[in-house]
Amino acid sequence: MHGLILPPPVTFWPSTPAWYALFAVMALLLLWLGWRAWRRWRADAYRREALAALRDAKGAEIAAILKRTALAAWPRAAVASLSGPDWAAFLRRTAPRARLDTAAAERLARLAYAPAPSDARRDAERWVRFHDARL
Repeated sequence: MHGLILPPPVTFWPSTPAWYALFAVMALLLLWLGWRAWRRWRADAYRREALAALRDAKGAEIAAILKRTALAAWPRAAVASLSGPDWAAFLRRTAPRARLDTAAAERLARLAYAPAPSDARRDAERWVRFHDARL
């Protein structure tokens, strides 16, 4: 009598071509997602720069940073001439997720000409974070 004949051990690596195709598709998907994330990170460089500048800004500096940020995201012809109520309407229209009410947008629009209220920096940071350049 002889001992039991054991089957060969099961390999860890899959042996069917379908698994290789699935791995290839998943690798391509991860590469594509990484490329898109990198492009998004590069496109948002002006936001990071504006947020860093807003940390130490006061009054009219906040207004200048907002205008520079808008000029980085939209064409100069659409932004450069805006002031007063038109600028406030632009701020509200381009950042619905920032939830700027009419009074906050008006305060931001007057920053270049009036003393800055205590919450101006917070409102400006919300606009910079949440504006949508596609609008």
